[in-house]
Order: sequence, then structure tokens, then C-alpha cells
Amino acid sequence: MTTGVRRRMGVEERRQQLIGVALDLFSRRSPDEVSIDEIAAAAGISRPLVYHYFPGKLSLYEAALQRASDDLASRFVEPHEGPLGSRLLRVMRRFFDFVDDHGPGFSALMRGGPAVGSSKTNALVDAVRQAAYVQILSHLKVEDPPARLELVIRSWISLVESTALIWLDGRRIPRGELEVQLVQDFAALAAVSATQDKELGELLRRALKGDPGDGPFTDLAVRLIALASPPAAA
Repeated sequence: MTTGVRRRMGVEERRQQLIGVALDLFSRRSPDEVSIDEIAAAAGISRPLVYHYFPGKLSLYEAALQRASDDLASRFVEPHEGPLGSRLLRVMRRFFDFVDDHGPGFSALMRGGPAVGSSKTNALVDAVRQAAYVQILSHLKVEDPPARLELVIRSWISLVESTALIWLDGRRIPRGELEVQLVQDFAALAAVSATQDKELGELLRRALKGDPGDGPFTDLAVRLIALASPPAAA
């Protein structure tokens, strides 16, 4: 009969393990509700050893937040292939995959968990928003956006965040419908601004060109025309 020998982890390997364990716990419950004792138990080490690698829960939370924010930012990276509506829809599906898997942690991140007031935490959240903004600009093939376009994109990113937070509280709207709605929200915001800005109007025409008949932008146009049409006589 042989006895297994537990392999000793290196410093960085142990740190990454603790970050992973903390992120898993934070994804299921608010970080405020997770104790260092729980993290230690889940990692199979003692409480003092956790403090050997991280001075406190805040520093561990911020490290987990860094990993989560990197993951979230990567969800907005999408190949520049196919219609814009289809690309944005794939982005929204990956974004809501994250929200679905890390609900409590996502809420704590956006609403301010134990790291509220931390400049590092705020910087991480801003970095995700900036990454999303840069990705959307790249899909529109714009390097120096007009003021209204910047307003549209940043407003849409805020809308996506707030919609996800509201959806988590009860999930009363089917997720797939919400993903399509958010893509159409982008087109609607851009269309309203385009009526006030000729340059943005031309840019929007190029972006919407080639949207298939069953694409989210074409579907929105059809629904708006039907909504504006007078009801058929009985």
C-alpha cells in the first residue's frame, strides 16, 4: 500500500490557486459574505498561510478582481468578420456567460463590494469599460470618433452593465431575448444621434450595410416600421 505525497506549491502557483479559489467563492456569493477561513478551507491550507500570501481579504479580492476584469474585458474581443449586428450579438452572449457564471461577484464589482473606494478597484472597472469602448470603435473602423459617437458607445456600455445587474435580480426576461435587445439598443442609440450628425449618419449606414434579413438590425427596422404603421382596419 502506497501513501501519496502532497506536492509543495511554489509561491506564485499558491497565489494563483488562492486567487482561483477566492474567485470561485466570490462568484457564488458577495465577497462581503466570504471569510478568509472559508477561502483557506477551500484551498486546503491554514488561515495564517493565506495571510502569508495576501495581507488581507481586500488584497485577495483585488487580485481576484484583476483576473475577473481581464476575463470580462476579453469577452469584447471579436474577429472583424461578418455583419456588425452578428458580431455584437456574439459579444453579448459571451458577456452574459460571464454574468451568468459570476452573478454575485459581478454585482459586487459594479456596485462596489468590500473594495469600495479602492482606487485600484475603480481603475479595474474603468479598464473593462475602456477595453469595450476601444473594441466597438475598432469594429466601426473609427480612430477619431466624433463626440456623439463617443457618447453613444459609452452610454451603450453603461446600459449593458445596468441591464445585466437588473436582469440578475430575478432573471425575469429570457437571456437570449435580452442579448438581442441590447444589440438593437446600440443601433437605436446610434440612429437617434445620427439624425443630428451627418458624419455619424454616414458611418452608421456603412456599419448597417450587409445586415442579413434575419439580423438584429434588420429585425429592429421591421419592428419599428410595424409599430409606426396604423393598425389594419377590422
